[in-house]
Amino acid sequence: MFYEFSNFGSKLFDDSRIKAGISSDDYSKYTEAKKSKNILDSKTADRIAEAMKNWAVENGCTHYTHWFHPLNGSTAEKHNSFIDEEDDKPILRFSGKSLIKDEPDASSFPSGGLRATFEARGYTYWDITSPAFIRGHVLYIPTIFVSYTGDSLDTKGPLLKSINAVDKAATSLMQSLGYKDVKSVMPCTGLEQEYFLVDRSVFLKRRDLILTGKTLFGTVPPKSQELERHYCGSIPERINSFMEDVNVQLWDLGIYAKSEHNEVAPGQFELVPVYSSLNKAIDQNMIIMDILGKTALKHGLVCLLHESPFKGVNGSGKHNNYSLLCDNGINMFSPGKTPESNLCFFLAVAALIKAVDKYADLIRLSSSDSGNDFRLGSNEAPPAIVSMHLGDVIEEILASLKDGDDYHKLSISHLPKDTSDRNRTSPVAFTGNKFEFRMLGSSLNPSFLNTVINTSLAEVFEEITEALKECDSIDEVNSKAVNIIKDIYKKHGRVIFSGNGYDRKWPKEAEQRGLEIIPTFYEAISHFLKDESVALFEKHGVFSRREIEARSEIMYESYVNVRSIETKTLTAIVYQDIIPSYIKELKSVTSISPEYISESMKTKAVKLMDFIDQCSRLCGKVEDELEALKNMDSYTDKGRHMLEKVLPEAEKLRNTLDTIEHYISRDNLPCPGYEELFFSIDY
Repeated sequence: MFYEFSNFGSKLFDDSRIKAGISSDDYSKYTEAKKSKNILDSKTADRIAEAMKNWAVENGCTHYTHWFHPLNGSTAEKHNSFIDEEDDKPILRFSGKSLIKDEPDASSFPSGGLRATFEARGYTYWDITSPAFIRGHVLYIPTIFVSYTGDSLDTKGPLLKSINAVDKAATSLMQSLGYKDVKSVMPCTGLEQEYFLVDRSVFLKRRDLILTGKTLFGTVPPKSQELERHYCGSIPERINSFMEDVNVQLWDLGIYAKSEHNEVAPGQFELVPVYSSLNKAIDQNMIIMDILGKTALKHGLVCLLHESPFKGVNGSGKHNNYSLLCDNGINMFSPGKTPESNLCFFLAVAALIKAVDKYADLIRLSSSDSGNDFRLGSNEAPPAIVSMHLGDVIEEILASLKDGDDYHKLSISHLPKDTSDRNRTSPVAFTGNKFEFRMLGSSLNPSFLNTVINTSLAEVFEEITEALKECDSIDEVNSKAVNIIKDIYKKHGRVIFSGNGYDRKWPKEAEQRGLEIIPTFYEAISHFLKDESVALFEKHGVFSRREIEARSEIMYESYVNVRSIETKTLTAIVYQDIIPSYIKELKSVTSISPEYISESMKTKAVKLMDFIDQCSRLCGKVEDELEALKNMDSYTDKGRHMLEKVLPEAEKLRNTLDTIEHYISRDNLPCPGYEELFFSIDY
């Protein structure tokens, strides 16, 4: 498919289109407002809105929407028409007031008690830092979502606050190091998106996939990913057509989808965009996920974004590549070859080491949901224990500082960027000029993780800057900075681990090092409520205690609801589909005339009866434990019961189902198995 280069970004209302549609004076006011230096006045807003409307209408739009990221992990939109009435005639109208603010109600979204349904007021406000875009007949305007009392009801609002916090702290640090020309620092990211594709006709025969987005039973076929021939192999024609369609849509929206390829597991793929500013990159990632899902349906496919839709093969992540870019062009995480150029690099790395060690529990929490529990710790996904991999060169330099404060030890003559990230089991890995946070689940909105990274770095940067204020000269600054790097490495170097994260010895070693081990998403939630966590976010104006408590309640409730849906779906399928199918198999065996039935057939019949009995008994236990939830008031207690009582019984049930599948003829299987799910998309 050939596509005109001139069409790139044709459906994006970026700064160049704003500049072309308004006066230079208005554009100056817009850029100042974008830098948070001044509030945009109403007349300028009116003129920007008019230019935006004219461009949208020229491109076939009839409606606009304030697009926001509520606390359910997805995105939301309510379409409003440009059409209005004047003197009994239709007119297209879009004011600055409509651009800046809307009241979508949206009272049914999760709020954790921040707003009651009968207090329905919720407001969206234009996010001036992220460009509007067109999809179909609708102009999408990125916004934040807040309650009547000003509480944040979305993921974008806190993210923007954290961006401001790290910008301020990093700028002060750079100026303390002598970079007086640095006026702002922008966190940037590239979000690698992994996903599975399955044939829609096969998908529709799997109730578990329809209702939960993952398979609740099923065994890996004799061939899956062992030969690794799918990985980076020739892309099937049907998938290639799907990818071309996706790329055209991303092209129109100005999204630089740099690479695409087959991933390790059969039916698994990855899309990698080019780096961009953090807020913009997250908006683009949410668009990408939506486009993947809708485009798949057009091609007779279904896109699965669940972290672990299939047991026994690779799960899907969303690798979060993070860096800090100064407005003078310096990347704080990009090393140079001299001590002078490397001081800010090593100081930034040291700050991240301290932040990751000190706030590992928050990184663990913000990287996950209930689905990620099944992915972490195997098949190229990092373990749940948070650690860092820096590579031999950087680790050797940091280790050498323990023996003295030699400023010249910071020289890097050669950094092998192509091999610095070979440790695929590391949750946080240095990859040449950025850090890759590999724990993030594929279905998640990346805002929470990046909010944690920004805020924790802002805290450490402030501490370092405060210590450097004691210095009277640049030489003293340099010497003090080296001592700070050395001190951080001594106190927090325990988080650096370059070994095999899958090794059974690692959890014990991590415990000996004093690292926090938080096995599940449920257990991580309580760490958000710790006094230290609340103090961190309140200090930097990112979350209030009230907002943290609300989000924690939402996470507990979501955990219980997701797990309840999964276990209820499993028992329903067992009773309604699996047991009847396996009884058919049993009848086909026992219907054979006694004089012709062999001992092996008799053994199979006995096994089938035993399995069917086990399935029925285990279903009863799962349902008994689910019933006990009704007597519990708090979602915290329900979550604990779900983790400790319901899930172990459900796992026993699954193991039984997976074992019995081997003994069932294909004609009597209740639904398509893994083999058909993996290999039904034109291989």
